[in-house]
Amino acid sequence: MSTGLLLRIVAVLVIGWVAGLAHAHKPSDSYLRLTDTAAGVIDGQWDIALRDLEEAIGLDADGDGAITWRELRRRQAELSAYAFARLKLRRGSGDCRVEPGTLQVDDHSDGAYAVLGFTASCDAETRRAPLEIEYRLFAEIDPSHRGLLALSRDGRTRSAVLDPGAPPQAFAPQSEGLWRQFVDYLREGVWHIWIGFDHILFLVSLLLPAVLVWRSTERAWAPACSLRAAALDVLKIVTAFTVAHSITLSLATLDVVALPSAVVESAIAASVVLAALNNLWPLVQGRRWAVAFGFGLVHGFGFASVLADLGLPQQALVLALLAFNIGVEIGQLAIVAAFLPLAFALRAGRFYRRVVFTGGSALIALLATLWFLERAFDLKLIG
Repeated sequence: MSTGLLLRIVAVLVIGWVAGLAHAHKPSDSYLRLTDTAAGVIDGQWDIALRDLEEAIGLDADGDGAITWRELRRRQAELSAYAFARLKLRRGSGDCRVEPGTLQVDDHSDGAYAVLGFTASCDAETRRAPLEIEYRLFAEIDPSHRGLLALSRDGRTRSAVLDPGAPPQAFAPQSEGLWRQFVDYLREGVWHIWIGFDHILFLVSLLLPAVLVWRSTERAWAPACSLRAAALDVLKIVTAFTVAHSITLSLATLDVVALPSAVVESAIAASVVLAALNNLWPLVQGRRWAVAFGFGLVHGFGFASVLADLGLPQQALVLALLAFNIGVEIGQLAIVAAFLPLAFALRAGRFYRRVVFTGGSALIALLATLWFLERAFDLKLIG
């Protein structure tokens, strides 16, 4: 493959990817809590974000941008029908009979959620059989959506991640399935870093200069001579970011420290702006790992909201925390492994320094500035 063709392919991929970012939104999650009682009845609570329900069925009747309790109550029957048509519980050979209950509203770290109470009656004779859950919520409008499950039985709770595009999952009562829970949340950690565009852009902003060297006398970037030196620089950055967000992810998920979601999300966007601008007007050149550590502390709070809102008991929460964190690291390493060799190969050309590095940093700074304005001032500027 010729160098010219390679450059054109890279340009198309970068433009397409950034165009997708302009319409990116925070990952969509719902929280499903099931308590399997001795009588064979399952008590359930399902928390679904109002912003997601608005996109699916339209709750804001007057179009003023705010969903009131009155508007929600008027659509309660339609809301319940929409949601429960996409959740099936089975035990043995028959479906459990789901009866919707009360409707409430609760605030999670990322906004208001409709809280659907319900009961599911299953055949009492099949209580020792596995409980099968078929989850299809928002499958037709948001393939990135996930359901975070907390299933309690006989005083024990296990967690799982429900994918609307996956086959039904079966949960056997005789086994807590710790390994399966670990794998579920490890996979979810990888997924969240890959669709967490603000986290990715922060990391990319720090990686872009890794194959370049700042010449202070010339006030310009020059190509790095050694892939080994570039890889070592990247290793310092990723390690610092990992250590930092692991600290705050743990503190926030274990409820030691809590910060408002709006503050965290705004700070994450600001960190992306500053990291990208530092490429254009370098204030920090040789200690980007320190920048990665400092802002990584903020990013950890962003990761934590996924797990903290689930309300798992401490023993399940620790397992989910460990697996999720490892998954995030795997996702980061995959990005680095794809980026670094290609960036090093292109570092000496005008395409990398003018288009990828300078143009990419400017575009990231602009996009992150729009995110910051949206999050800090509750505006709607993109998407």
